[in-house]
Amino acid sequence: MKNTTKLTPEKEQQIASFQWDRYIRARDHGHLEYIYMAKKCDDFYRGEQWDADDEAMLESEGRPALTINTILPTVNTILGEQSTRRADVQFKPRRGADQDVADVLTKVYMQIADNNKLDWVEQQVFSDGLIMDGRGYFDVRMDFSDHVEGEVRITAKDPLDILIDPDAKDYDPKTWNEVFETKWMTLDEIEENYGKKKSESLRFIAENGNSFGRDSIEYEENRYGDIEPEDDMFGATVVDEDDYKNVKSLRVIERQHKKMSRVLCFVDPTTGDQREAPDAWPESKAKKFAKQYGLSLITKMKRKVRWTVSCDRIVLHDDWSPYNDFTIIPFFAYFRRGRPFGVIRNLISPQEQLNKIASQELHIVNTTANSGWMVEAGSLVGMTADDLEEHGAETGLVLEYARGTAPPQKITPNSIPTGLDRIGQKAAINIKAISGVNDSMLGSDSAEVSGIAMREKSARGAIMIQVPLDNLKKARQYLAEKVLNLVQTFYSEQRVLQITNEADPLKPREEVVVNQMTPEGRIINDLTIGEYDVVISSAPARDSFDEVQFAEALNLRQAGVAIPDDAIIEYSHLTKKGELAKRIRMMTGVEQSPEQQEAAAAVQQMQMQGEQLALAKLDAEVKKLQSEAAINIAKVQDTTDIEPQIRMQELQAKLQMKEQELQLRRELADLTNRTRTSQSETNSATRIAATAMQTAAKKEANQKNPIGN
Repeated sequence: MKNTTKLTPEKEQQIASFQWDRYIRARDHGHLEYIYMAKKCDDFYRGEQWDADDEAMLESEGRPALTINTILPTVNTILGEQSTRRADVQFKPRRGADQDVADVLTKVYMQIADNNKLDWVEQQVFSDGLIMDGRGYFDVRMDFSDHVEGEVRITAKDPLDILIDPDAKDYDPKTWNEVFETKWMTLDEIEENYGKKKSESLRFIAENGNSFGRDSIEYEENRYGDIEPEDDMFGATVVDEDDYKNVKSLRVIERQHKKMSRVLCFVDPTTGDQREAPDAWPESKAKKFAKQYGLSLITKMKRKVRWTVSCDRIVLHDDWSPYNDFTIIPFFAYFRRGRPFGVIRNLISPQEQLNKIASQELHIVNTTANSGWMVEAGSLVGMTADDLEEHGAETGLVLEYARGTAPPQKITPNSIPTGLDRIGQKAAINIKAISGVNDSMLGSDSAEVSGIAMREKSARGAIMIQVPLDNLKKARQYLAEKVLNLVQTFYSEQRVLQITNEADPLKPREEVVVNQMTPEGRIINDLTIGEYDVVISSAPARDSFDEVQFAEALNLRQAGVAIPDDAIIEYSHLTKKGELAKRIRMMTGVEQSPEQQEAAAAVQQMQMQGEQLALAKLDAEVKKLQSEAAINIAKVQDTTDIEPQIRMQELQAKLQMKEQELQLRRELADLTNRTRTSQSETNSATRIAATAMQTAAKKEANQKNPIGN
């Protein structure tokens, strides 16, 4: 991404300074506090829950510092809920579109999701949103590294590198004014991406100390010794002016921001649809294009996305974005008027309480083993008071004391304060109450809890964690809308896509051609035309779905429904289930091998040939009788001789019947395979419907007369 506009030194300095000021404003208005809290939440999830100074003090006093990490299973339970609710995205026509193209768009989205491993990317973004204090980000843009016409690329961004608009109040990124992505890059990386001239300019600024400060350039010292450098909170090293400094890395700030601009738009006078003209087109070319295709051309002011990349005082790129909106799509676990937060933030206090109480309990138990001794001075024989202090807690200790002296007495230890254990239990209960993840969802219910009660508790817990799942659905909606916009903008040429049919248990690969031009000039599956709505729903994971289908199929068969054997095999987890299901269909006659198909076709051909020979024979007899009748009529004009005419009429009627029979045989031969298949499906559907009605009736009766477990 190189700068496409030649900037004067004054203009470049102005843009770079303004970019730096906007970054400082976003950094100091909430992002630094977010970084601190996000790192703390991440530490608590990983089990690093003690402050370093507190842990060192406890260790010096010989006291334990236990970590009872209940945050880990709590967060993992919510992550498991997300993994079982995969996104099912479909497109519906809204205006100027049809259902066939909408179905193709759905398949194209499936191909993009499969190409980007979207399930794994979404899992990473969702876990960032839960753990990193409520923030996770998708990045959606075009990638031209593998395809000359570009492919949609979806990645997960590090939440610590993304700075959102401090003035944003809405979840939808379309309402934001700006968004930042910042990262540390070496001079070699800058040269590779933005050119050698930019790299040399930055090297000159860094080595002469004329930079924006410690948060802009990171140095490393080139000297020996164990001198520890002083690091600031941003990771940039502070060195003395007299020390020789090497440039380690520089902060690159990538800012996408909205800016008003005058644009030309084509308007369809029939439908009223508007489409923005390319930025590179002059007004004369746009007018010529509009006149050629019968469109209207209007001018209006529009908020467009400007893309500015800078590093310290150097502008690396500054031009209009090729996209209509920001490439960043957020996921916020909880979002309250511009202030997102995650699950772990409110679990930190009860988790710290639980750790401290557990550590204190263990310390009290440890101290009771050697509470001390009371001895009379000089009464011990063979050992001193110091020896007794060191070995007094050993098993099998034998004490010898002098005759006439008081025997040593063990000091009664302090008992564990009453209520300390209950405080620890309250801390564990508070974690479950705040998170909404109960024992049933964790799978730690006691044995006496009934299955019905466990299901009801799990359902209530699922309601408690519905907010982050609903926000995930919102993020999926914005993501699908962004992908749709990129497809309609950049997928304008003919493409052949390979799509996996997830609806089929065998998951075959299907070939779909989009934007295909016919010889008549008509475009089939034109993705660039029309407006579509995005419909987001949840579907179970493929493995879980197959298991449920397999169990239901077996239950229906036990209920008497004639579920085909091949259908049950396809929903199983057998290694070669496709081959086994095909063999079963061949054995039952539903499907035939190529040899069987050829043999059946040969038999049908022989039967049809026999019918044609019989028909030809009847035709010859009719012609013979017609000729005989003509000869007889020519010889004698006797009206009483009508036997040949009667016989000819009979043969003609028989011939017509044979022709109809032959035609019927042909039609029956064409419908044979379809009849066999449809008959089996109809019987199964009838039995399934009957069973469903019976089940519904039983369920209604049970609801009217509930029976407690």
